[in-house]
Amino acid sequence: MSIKSKVFAAAATITLIGGVSAVGALHANAATPSAGPSAIDIFSRDFGTHATPMFTLDTLKQGEKVGQPQILFRTSNSDPALDYTISYQGLVSDFYAAGLVTAAVDLHYADDAAFEVQYDPYGVDSGLCTGVAETAIAGEGVTLQPCGVSSKTLWIVDSADTIRGGYVPLINGSDTNFSQPYVLTYPMSAYPTDKPRPQLYVTNLTGEQGANGQPIFGTVNSNQLYGADFGVEK
Repeated sequence: MSIKSKVFAAAATITLIGGVSAVGALHANAATPSAGPSAIDIFSRDFGTHATPMFTLDTLKQGEKVGQPQILFRTSNSDPALDYTISYQGLVSDFYAAGLVTAAVDLHYADDAAFEVQYDPYGVDSGLCTGVAETAIAGEGVTLQPCGVSSKTLWIVDSADTIRGGYVPLINGSDTNFSQPYVLTYPMSAYPTDKPRPQLYVTNLTGEQGANGQPIFGTVNSNQLYGADFGVEK
């Protein structure tokens, strides 16, 4: 049974990334008008701010198929490759109750928000979400995968590590390494206009560990910190 049939979407006021508490509180700069109010821009701390993200989540060459690489590319309100929406969201505990994440993931992240990001070119649901093809391992590329099938397309907002300033690590829901979880990462020293286009991937969370075993705020590499804006730019 899919996530859609098991987990109901939260109300309009949800906290997903970086303390943004209401869908539409900020406006996505990188979505076509067809994407509508549920549009989301996900961007790296390395490239811009909430007010002016320079590069956001993108599907390489607009390829609407399983396995298509996920990259960052320059913002535009006419490029359908930048059209994404929040597909389903809730707490990790909700997804555990639905049988989509393991008991170990629930034990570590039960009270954290989790969500799927669906590729919706021109606002049309593709049924494909940003995720990984197999259980996350260090260095695995992020690609389009079927939504609502498994934890591989689920992203957990790692609020316990870094949430100040509106940027957080995003843990893949299939994570099995709880001391250094596998998080969304942009290649170090790469730039979105490089050719071939640098692909997002997952690898171990960086940062110096404190007394509680969690990375100390400010020590997580910036290429593992992400923010989000919601709703089409007005």
